Amino acid sequence: MSAAPVQIAVLEDRGVVSVAGADAEKLLGGLITNDMALLDAERPGGPPALYAALLSPQGKILFDFLVVRAAGGVLLDVARDRAGELVKRLTLYKLRAAVEIRDLSAEYAVGVLWDTAPVSTGAMVGAHIFADPRFSPLGLRVLADVRSVAEVFARTGAAAAPPEAYHAHRIGLGVPEGGKDFAFGDVFPHEALLDQLHGVSFTKGCFVGQEVVSRMQHRATVRKRVVPVIGEVPLPSGPLPVLSGETEIGRLGSVAGVRGLALLRLDRVAQAARTGVALTAGGVPLTVEVPPFATFDIGAPHETA
Repeated sequence: MSAAPVQIAVLEDRGVVSVAGADAEKLLGGLITNDMALLDAERPGGPPALYAALLSPQGKILFDFLVVRAAGGVLLDVARDRAGELVKRLTLYKLRAAVEIRDLSAEYAVGVLWDTAPVSTGAMVGAHIFADPRFSPLGLRVLADVRSVAEVFARTGAAAAPPEAYHAHRIGLGVPEGGKDFAFGDVFPHEALLDQLHGVSFTKGCFVGQEVVSRMQHRATVRKRVVPVIGEVPLPSGPLPVLSGETEIGRLGSVAGVRGLALLRLDRVAQAARTGVALTAGGVPLTVEVPPFATFDIGAPHETA
């Protein structure tokens, strides 16, 4: 059987924020959920990147993003409609730090390559190419200067694909995306799988919301998570309630054919399985899976305090 064709898609709903200056990494290091020191780690094939979030003091996700080094600082690959707000939020924390924070979404295109890696990660004129740090089968991210994006993408040798093809790939792997599978300002990192997707450091020390996140980690109080669901027929577009019988136990987010992602109460999913109660979304019966990268068990007991 021949290998799947390499595909590349431009993600027009992604933006780029630059955090540059002598204090850029120090500033981010004290704010975000992951450890900036990991950007110094050796990684075969190209520069390392981070997945991280900026939380509210109550521990809820306000922004999630990918972080990669660039000249004089770092670039943040973030939801485009949140880029301006991220700049404002980071500026509030800046104080007298030697940092310049800018929304460069109009200057950069964000793309993704998947199925195989036809190019080496790392520097290419006009672009930053790096392995997605969440889950390697997601592929490579491409942050390219809009003036050279056509040339950069052509040099990858990949076939152009629509964003929907990438999202079907992402959904099939069980990887949630902020704004599609969970609402910003409404969920904790564990619920959005940041603890499963290398998005939180539990050893780095303080960051905004750290006490809440640490407590959830050590007390095992995670009652709901984003998990893959499979419909008996193609799923309706979300967001829609997921029902156990007549009781709502979560919300359906991204869908691609029969597959989708839903933020669900895991204890209620386990209870439905034990009692034989059907789970549905928009009238479509569905089953629940554990993501291939996950270490949790849907059937395990969960605290209900």
